[in-house]
Amino acid sequence: MASRLEINFIRLLSRCESIASEKRGETEWRLEKYVGALEEMLVALRKNPSKPTPEVLTEYTRKVDFLKGLLEAEKLSSPTEKALANQFLAPGRTPTIANERMPATKTVHMQTKARCTGEMRNELLGTSETDLRNRRGLPLDERQSAAELDAVLQHHHNLQEKLAEDMLNLARNLKNNTMAAQNIIKQDNQTLSQSMRQADLNFEKLKTESERLEQHTKKSVNWLLWLMLILVSFTFISMILFIRIFPRLR
Repeated sequence: MASRLEINFIRLLSRCESIASEKRGETEWRLEKYVGALEEMLVALRKNPSKPTPEVLTEYTRKVDFLKGLLEAEKLSSPTEKALANQFLAPGRTPTIANERMPATKTVHMQTKARCTGEMRNELLGTSETDLRNRRGLPLDERQSAAELDAVLQHHHNLQEKLAEDMLNLARNLKNNTMAAQNIIKQDNQTLSQSMRQADLNFEKLKTESERLEQHTKKSVNWLLWLMLILVSFTFISMILFIRIFPRLR
């Protein structure tokens, strides 16, 4: 059963996700304060004797880190920087509350990416609908020139859209390559750890076999020494008996 601290943490986390999904102004300060409180509660939750399972704690940490990264991305000045920063955010994988069909952080992530992409395209285009409406009252020659200009602008618009899409793809590929590199490094570390454990096990076995061989060698040497002593003693006694039984002929 969830502790009182965990229940309060879930309620505050759900509230933060709800605020993050709304359109906020520059004067909005609640989300940043709430996320700071979430971090403190998460630290306390890790130290709580009735803390949740490690998997649940990892999911909580993932969602709090996502909200922190979202706030940091919103502080960037350029829409392009915001779009790239949002590409590297990792939303939660499970719903925070029971009535969510999709994790709220994932919904916020998609909304934020769409908003940043729109801002970046608007920045690249640099045109407004007001200029286009003003051209409708011009003479024929000027309207033709305006139409040609519109065609050029449309061409540049298509190029800029393609550039924006390429930049997003590049950021996405960079993220995938980074994750792949992390997985490879993790696998290499696991392989190295297994190799070290196997080496330690082999060393212990070698040490045990060396001790057994040493004991066996000592036993063999002892038996050989006793055998030689018996043989020498038998030879000595035989010589004495031979001399006694067969004295030298005169």
